[in-house]
Amino acid sequence: MREWWIQVGLLMVPLVAVYLHIPPPKLSPALHSWRSSGSFFTYKTQNIFFRDSPGAVGSSDIVVLLHGFPTSSYDWYKIWEGLTQRFHRVIALDFVGFGFSDKPRPHQYSIFEQASIVEGLLRHLGLLNQRINLLSHDYGDTVAQELLYRYEHNKTGCVLINSLCLSNGGIFPETHYPRFIQKILKDGGLLSPIITRLTNYFFFAKSLAAVFGPYTQPSEAEYWDMWTVMRTNDGNLVVDSLLQYINQRKQHRERWIGALKSTSVPLHLIYGPLDPVNPYPEFLQLYKQAVPMSTVTVLDDHISHYPQLEDPQGFLNAYLNFINSF
Repeated sequence: MREWWIQVGLLMVPLVAVYLHIPPPKLSPALHSWRSSGSFFTYKTQNIFFRDSPGAVGSSDIVVLLHGFPTSSYDWYKIWEGLTQRFHRVIALDFVGFGFSDKPRPHQYSIFEQASIVEGLLRHLGLLNQRINLLSHDYGDTVAQELLYRYEHNKTGCVLINSLCLSNGGIFPETHYPRFIQKILKDGGLLSPIITRLTNYFFFAKSLAAVFGPYTQPSEAEYWDMWTVMRTNDGNLVVDSLLQYINQRKQHRERWIGALKSTSVPLHLIYGPLDPVNPYPEFLQLYKQAVPMSTVTVLDDHISHYPQLEDPQGFLNAYLNFINSF
């Protein structure tokens, strides 16, 4: 009996080794086009991917897009063309640890570093002294809050914020309900490196499907694109480190929520109410109470955590209405 288990164990070793070294899938034509349309700049020692598209003639407005977890700047592809018809320049980046940017490990990922990377990108593009409209989602909301804090406190090299639009982010730790697997990974321990290495496309797609509405699910090709971008540069192996942002939100709650409460910058929230991560009405009630000067657009009842992908036209209309209102 013991010899049988030893034989099984010996057989499993090479199978597990092969599994752990499965290369990332090749880029789809759409992803290849997205990356080819972008560039890289260096922040300290890290290569950061970004896209910078020229847009409307006659407009001087610039919008910078800040993506969510665990995806990338590709989250904005469905509204990209619509934004270029309104803005002079449309800019998006992959935060370090995400998308096509470097994904160092070990590394102390933080919201503060990501905010500094945004500042570094605008400095690289010669835009640090120009007023910028920020449009953010999920993880990007917290990065935007840190940028807003720096702006309100006149920090050297801060982004000059013209407006801020948030969408479906865990702005309030007390109304943020991360997925079960995220709770396990963010707490570290022995399970984290095992889970990150064993995660595959099917597990990833199932987890992500839970935060999309039942009628707005991505296609299989779209899920594969999201997975491919994550697997680029072994991004699956840094997910547990990235998830420390949940703990950082709790630690710096007063700083980041205080920035929203005290700002005179025009604020707007676009909200998919079916979001299980920031659920209705709990989240929305607290937002309106804490940030009464902000305007709000609540999308249709079946729109969930990724409104810019689930209802791109509704999302775009809501954002442009906000921009055109001041």
